[in-house]
Amino acid sequence: MVALIEAAKHPDYPAEIVLVISNDADAGGLARAQALGIETIAIPHGAFPTREAFETEIDRVLREYKVELVCLAGFMRVLTASFIEKWPNRLLNIHPSLLPELKGLHTHERALAEKATRHGCTVHFVVPELDAGPIIDQATVPILPDDTADTLAARVLEQEIKLYPKALAEIARQMAQK
Repeated sequence: MVALIEAAKHPDYPAEIVLVISNDADAGGLARAQALGIETIAIPHGAFPTREAFETEIDRVLREYKVELVCLAGFMRVLTASFIEKWPNRLLNIHPSLLPELKGLHTHERALAEKATRHGCTVHFVVPELDAGPIIDQATVPILPDDTADTLAARVLEQEIKLYPKALAEIARQMAQK
């Protein structure tokens, strides 16, 4: 999230970050976004009787702020198909693996357990099937003989903070041309 905000500060960057939403009022990202001058809103999912009601509120806020693209970053809730269908080709996510390999959680541990030789991250469009949307871009890191899940995660994170702003810029430029 911070990498996206920082990238968007450059005058020639084709996207503007207008809002950060979290379902956790105590999320560190909210404070970081506020410190960087971005408006924030907490929408606690527990305050709603259903997932659909929670997502309806998120949709309402996004539309109120005239959001055109949604970039998920550390949002650890699976969105329903009905929400995703309201934002076709406008929901982006970054995933810590080289999709379609290692969908879901614990990707670094799983890559090591599978004795993979490479790992990385993927920016993709969100579709109803988890981590299955069209790939926008990927970055690869080698898995080193002495890697742990933590060392591997740190190297992947270095790539994530470069890749996500690059991918967002690409999609924003494409949207501006339409």
